[in-house]
Amino acid sequence: MTAQDSATLPAAIAPHHSVHRFGPAASGTALAGLGVALFSLSFPATAWSLTGFGPWTSTGLRGVLAALLAGLYLAAVRAPLPRRRHRAGLLVVSGGCVLGFPLLTTLALRTSSTAHSAVVIGVLPLATAVVAALRTGRRPSRAFWAAALAGAAAVLAFTLLQSHGRPTVADLYLFVGLVVCAAGYAEGGRLARDLPGAQVIAWAVVAALPAMLLTAGLGLAAEPVHLGAKALAGLAYIAAVSQFGGFVLWYRGMARIGVPRASQLQLAQPLLTLVWAVLLLGEELPAAAPVTAAVVLLCIAATQRARS
Repeated sequence: MTAQDSATLPAAIAPHHSVHRFGPAASGTALAGLGVALFSLSFPATAWSLTGFGPWTSTGLRGVLAALLAGLYLAAVRAPLPRRRHRAGLLVVSGGCVLGFPLLTTLALRTSSTAHSAVVIGVLPLATAVVAALRTGRRPSRAFWAAALAGAAAVLAFTLLQSHGRPTVADLYLFVGLVVCAAGYAEGGRLARDLPGAQVIAWAVVAALPAMLLTAGLGLAAEPVHLGAKALAGLAYIAAVSQFGGFVLWYRGMARIGVPRASQLQLAQPLLTLVWAVLLLGEELPAAAPVTAAVVLLCIAATQRARS
């Protein structure tokens, strides 16, 4: 067969069809995986920002700086305003991923170690998959729910063990944070099928700007500021990467491979964060942390095998 013959083959059997078929999935996995790697540094970067800023100040400034970057991006690409049918979903992303999760986890990190917080948030992929299933009306199997409950039980047991049987306020912040973040992830992944992933997070960040300005203003009025290299580096990372750049990759990957598959790539995030906590923050890992993280990983992997 000549090159000319190959060029005239129907699309269904032409050699480039395999690239078309498998290329988007592979690139989607790579994009979402890179997003996870970037997100794994969010907790250590937040801990660094807290060396110079209070939790409300850090969260507010993070959102304001991210909104400036998002606004520049939207202006550069001349993005049209979101359609009415997209606006409610963007507000869910805004409330969960821009305001709720960053603020709640930052408040938790005042008293909770990065390692402990990473394991508690390790149930986020499971929560995202569940929210996505409920949002789309799909009914997970009994095996899915069994694995889901086992993973949640492992996280709860770890939390109770570390808090000597009494969950702390930090744990409450983390659990509520992962719920609102899961909603934002699932809704953002759904929206990214209609809008470019970068525009999904950009509009969500811009929509949150009034709330972030208020949060930053209240924080600066009530919390002391001690500028330092770590504080500024941490703030820059969570604003530019954790709040905007990482989401560009994450939502684009979600749009290509779907919310459930993409969410499971986050299984690696708690484990990576545990490594960063040791290398960058000098933390000592609780003995149960790696074990719990591994159990959660196995449970969530089981949920994916159980899905049709």
